[in-house]
Order: sequence, then C-alpha cells, then structure tokens
Amino acid sequence: MSNVTRRNFIKLTGGVAAVGLASGLVPVRARAQATPHRVVIIGGGYGGTIAAKYLRMADPTISVTLIERDHNYHSCPLSNPVIVGLRDLKVQKWGYDGLKKHGINVVHDTVTEIDAAKSTIKTAGSLSFSYDKCIVSPGIDFKWGAIPGYDESAAKELPHAWHAGPQTLQLKSMVESMEDGEPFIIVAPPNPFRCPPGPYERASLIAWYLQRHKPKSKVIILDPKDDFSKMPLFQEGWKKMNYALEWVAGGQGGKVTRVDPAKKTVTTDMEEYKSSAINVIPPQQAGKIAAIAGLTNEAGWCPVNVKTFESEKHKNIYVIGDACIAPDMPKSGYSANSQAKIAAACVVASLQGKPEPDPSYVNTCYSLIAPDYGISVAVVWKFADGKITKVSGGTSAKDASAAVRKQEALYAEGWYQAIMSEMFG
Repeated sequence: MSNVTRRNFIKLTGGVAAVGLASGLVPVRARAQATPHRVVIIGGGYGGTIAAKYLRMADPTISVTLIERDHNYHSCPLSNPVIVGLRDLKVQKWGYDGLKKHGINVVHDTVTEIDAAKSTIKTAGSLSFSYDKCIVSPGIDFKWGAIPGYDESAAKELPHAWHAGPQTLQLKSMVESMEDGEPFIIVAPPNPFRCPPGPYERASLIAWYLQRHKPKSKVIILDPKDDFSKMPLFQEGWKKMNYALEWVAGGQGGKVTRVDPAKKTVTTDMEEYKSSAINVIPPQQAGKIAAIAGLTNEAGWCPVNVKTFESEKHKNIYVIGDACIAPDMPKSGYSANSQAKIAAACVVASLQGKPEPDPSYVNTCYSLIAPDYGISVAVVWKFADGKITKVSGGTSAKDASAAVRKQEALYAEGWYQAIMSEMFG
C-alpha cells in the first residue's frame, strides 16, 4: 500500500472506529429521562449492526431498535470460497443475540413504510414504531428485467448468489455438476454494484476449482465494463496461476443483451454463449424500502450529506452502506462499517445538541485468487472542502512473493473474524 504502512493503517482505522468518542459525545452515563430518544435502524447487516452498537455505546439512554427481516445473517464477504468447497456456509451464518445483550431491541420483521413526515415506521407484521432518528441500511436490490430475459423467476434457474445463503449452495451445486469441457459463464454487472471485486474473486476461485476437477473447462467473464477493481492484480494472479479464464470486456463484446434460462444461453452483440453453468449478477440499486420511502434518486441510489450520512431527501433519516451515494467509497462491507460509525456519532451529537464531529472514513477489502493467494486494497479518507477526500492508501504490491500472497490470504480470514465479532459480538 502506498503512503501508509499496515501498522499505521490499523491506527487510522482505530481512529475511525472511535469517531465521536471525543469532544464530549461519549461515553454518557445512564441518566433519568422521562422520554428517551428513539432511534430505529432498518437492516441488520454490515452497516445496521454497527450503527446500533455504537449508538448504545455512545449514549445508553437512547432507545435503539433494529428491524431485520431474517433471524440469521449470512455474510457475502468470504462466501465465494463456499462455492468451490473451501468453506462451509455455516461459518457465514450469524445470529443477533449478541446485539440484544447491548440493550438493543431486535425485531425480526419486514419494513413496509417509512413516513418521514410523521416519523413513523410500519412493518409487514402490523407493528408500528415512532422515531426521533432513523438509520436505513437496506443493502441492495436488483433491477429485474434490466437484462432482457433475466427477471426474478429466471434467477431461480440461473442464480446470482449475490445474497449469501441458499443461492450460494445452488451455485456450488451448479459448479460441481457441470460437464468437464463446458464453460462456466459469469455475467458481471455494470457500475455501481455491491463488492466491486466480488465477481472477479468468484471467477478466480471457480477457475482454481476447474483446474483441479474439470481441466477441460474454463471460466468466461462477460463484462459490460472495460476495467474493474484491482484489475492489474487479478490479471497478474490469473497468469501466475495459469488459469483457463477469459475476460471479455464491454468494448470487446462483453455486454450481455439477452439471457434465456430455458435454453441456458446468454447473448452479446457479438456472440451467443451456452452452458448449464451460468451465473448472472444483474444491475443493482438500493434496497426496496429506500425507494418506497422516497430516499432514492432517478438512478435508484440514495443521495446523502457525506459528512453525516443524513438523507438529502428526508430530514432525520440517515442512509448508510451499499444503498447510499458516497463518492470514491466502494459499496463494501467495511465501507458500511465506517459509515455506520460516522452516522451513529452524528445522530448522538444531534440528539445531545452538540456539533457534529469531523469524520474520517476507511475501507479495506481482501480478495482470494486461490486459497493461499490473496490481494487487497485499503484507503483512508477525510472530510474536506465539503467532500470525501483521500488521505492515503493503495493496493497490494504487484510481483509480490508467494509468501506475501499467502499472508494476504490469512489476513482476509483475520479481517473477517474481527469484523463479524464487532458486528454480532
């Protein structure tokens, strides 16, 4: 990484984790209060869980309710190894009991309405909540039909596996059952989308699996883009590993114009591809509730004040994680974690009648090209001149030794265990 050592990066990220802990914001001793401030958080993933915990850490007098549809969370980061048998889906599964121990009211239900004028929330289970502040962390949804022939029904035949869980196992079964000699086809999405390096990590690991179990097969990535996250490092890795992997860029005919689930074909402007093993990752937008609540723009994402993550559409509603527009920050789990801490600090400051803190932001992202071959990117930003401004960071060095790549793969597991413990512990 350029301009930042790993030791200094950890110090910087620690500073981000503590944003708002200075300036008198936290901790606050529990005090008698006739009507405690109420904060409702929607979404229990990388952003929502952290926002809930840091609110309670900052001011235990705040009543915090987290509304999440599912009783268990399956992490997308590090789910790609599940597809090729390197990891069990069980280690991607987390429960919410740890959050309850922090005094967070966890409700498993689906939010159907956010009334910004009345500051109320309604759920499919006929529950109603009032709030002083609301933090929305809904993740992503798909633009069904954006690729002709690929709708929600088609996804049952040609899985996206972009929400970890049953579709991850479906894709695993598809890889295992494909004929030796068939191509494995990945349809990559256009920007912006959740986890920018995700499709290319998936392609790498599947190529690793095919090399060992179906040597006549290869991976074909059909991509509407002409570049992608950590592209030089991925391409270097593919070459070093001697993978049978073909990346077709948008300018070379990689944009898919039609999908036919029945015929198991995908068509581009230049060619038709056929296989029993097709993974379509469709174009994306903010989670459904964001649109229902009027938090999205015409592109389907949520504009926010990047200093606080308060919505530009509705006051007292904050949007974090994949759903929000935070220029230069990727839609990643660690970005959501960082944004959640900033939003929590700003919510507490507002409720306490204090100035909002000056934020810093961080992201780090590990990708596996093989079980013992990892690469990464890490960036630290600050808020300056009304925008998110890069302070330092960079990617893994090119031409690194096998020992360094193996160490990066180990760091990936360490990162995962640490961040999940912070979310659910």
